[in-house]
Amino acid sequence: MAAYIKGLFTDFKNFAVKGNMVDMAVGIILGAAFNGVVNSIVKDLIMPPISLLLAKINFSGLFFTLKNGADTPGPYPSVEAAQNAGAVILNLGSFLNNAISFLITAWAVFMLVKIISKIRTAQPAAPATKECPFCKSAININAVKCPNCTSQLQ
Repeated sequence: MAAYIKGLFTDFKNFAVKGNMVDMAVGIILGAAFNGVVNSIVKDLIMPPISLLLAKINFSGLFFTLKNGADTPGPYPSVEAAQNAGAVILNLGSFLNNAISFLITAWAVFMLVKIISKIRTAQPAAPATKECPFCKSAININAVKCPNCTSQLQ
């Protein structure tokens, strides 16, 4: 029984500290932090100018009442008031904020992947061949004798 538990613990340890698992955990943590930054960009930087351009519409408060609440009939001054009254609402402003947030996040991830891909491919591979100084043919970089002209290389 002790050997089984020890083997199980060893298997779990190997699983938990694998490179992929640690990389994934770091990615999830950074993604959560990145999500907060993107939400702030959308809410605090992007939506106010858009609202200003569109006749000062506050998107976060944009909603349509589908059914009035039983306690208080509409119109309702805010989403919170409509929800507190028990009204059925279509919260378009929240959807627009979340959709814009998603698009910005997707764009940022796309750009990040594109930059990382460019960095990875920008590093030239080490040459695998060299030119024989005597016959000018391509030979292995580690060759000490040309297989074509049999000249001794330095």
